[in-house]
Amino acid sequence: MSVDSVLDDEAGRIFHALADATRRDIVARVVQREQSVSMLAASYAMSFAAVQKHVAVLERASLVVKERRGREQIVRGNLETVRKASRLLQHFEDLWRYRDQSISDILSEDGEEGESS
Repeated sequence: MSVDSVLDDEAGRIFHALADATRRDIVARVVQREQSVSMLAASYAMSFAAVQKHVAVLERASLVVKERRGREQIVRGNLETVRKASRLLQHFEDLWRYRDQSISDILSEDGEEGESS
């Protein structure tokens, strides 16, 4: 997958969802082990409805998948989307490293020219 195939809207949803510490924690928990929304809610000092809203944001970003099992809503991590986010961040890191190296090369060329004068 190239970075270009991650649409701006999709990347925006992913990083908006990951911008919140509670949502990052939820993703970390459900990547390790699927959990019901009730189990997740018990882990936070907020209402069940607030946790449901966080899960909904994560679901819209495709970072988690929610399915109903009887009376429970089970949440599990979507590793493909987590990998997309990781690849996009890696792409940005590669760009930054390239720019940093380019600046270093230019500065060392300037330094060499100054020495020969």
